[in-house]
Amino acid sequence: MTMSKSTQHTARKRAVIKLGGSMLEGLSDSFFTNFKELQAAGTDLLIVHGGGPAINLELANRQVTSTVVNGIRVTSKEAIGIVQSTLIGRVNPALVHQLNKACISSIGLSGFDGNLLECTVLDEDVYGFVGDIQHVQTDLLESILQAGIVPVISCIGATGEGIPLNINADTVASEIALAVQADSLLLVTDTPGIKIEEQVQSVVSPAAIAKWIESGDIYGGMLPKVNAALDCLGAGIPSIQIVGQQLTGTVIQAEEVFS
Repeated sequence: MTMSKSTQHTARKRAVIKLGGSMLEGLSDSFFTNFKELQAAGTDLLIVHGGGPAINLELANRQVTSTVVNGIRVTSKEAIGIVQSTLIGRVNPALVHQLNKACISSIGLSGFDGNLLECTVLDEDVYGFVGDIQHVQTDLLESILQAGIVPVISCIGATGEGIPLNINADTVASEIALAVQADSLLLVTDTPGIKIEEQVQSVVSPAAIAKWIESGDIYGGMLPKVNAALDCLGAGIPSIQIVGQQLTGTVIQAEEVFS
């Protein structure tokens, strides 16, 4: 993945917030309050969102089957049009409306806008119309952030020929965070962090996570969340947070921070 050479990391902090599709229907007042508090404290925020539940419903209504392989939605030629129209036409505008209604100036984007997410096909034989991000047009994001506006990015990319491609939301969030040199990536979930013996852990290391997975303290729905976080950490993002709608929870930091 490449990014625009003109990207410059400003003195303000930056964070990417990834919202899973299941979170979008019921964002609470506390989410918007804490969001604005982060902005007031000097953090530029970008949002990346999925839309799994809405996509599943629309696929079912159209009687189009869809499977998941290796955590990636297999997206047929028939399905990609439904995914594209659902994310760009319904989910993204609804989220932008919620933010603007909460007095958070925001703008909806997809990978088509300003060539934001230029992609190649990941593996057509296995996944169909699924993208592998090659370039993030950071100039566009820089201009939006400098105007004091929050970019709200849906997970649709495009080839150089304009073919739409579905992209895993965690992948988009990680690539955007790396491209804009974000200080942190926040994965917003329905669980406010990693709980061990009913206590949310404030700061953890990858080694501790590995131990808790082996002992069975991390299990079920938290497993894919921590694995996504570790992948992002390994990609070079300094800090990954698994948080609830209060935007506080567990901070995962690289091993060297603890040494």
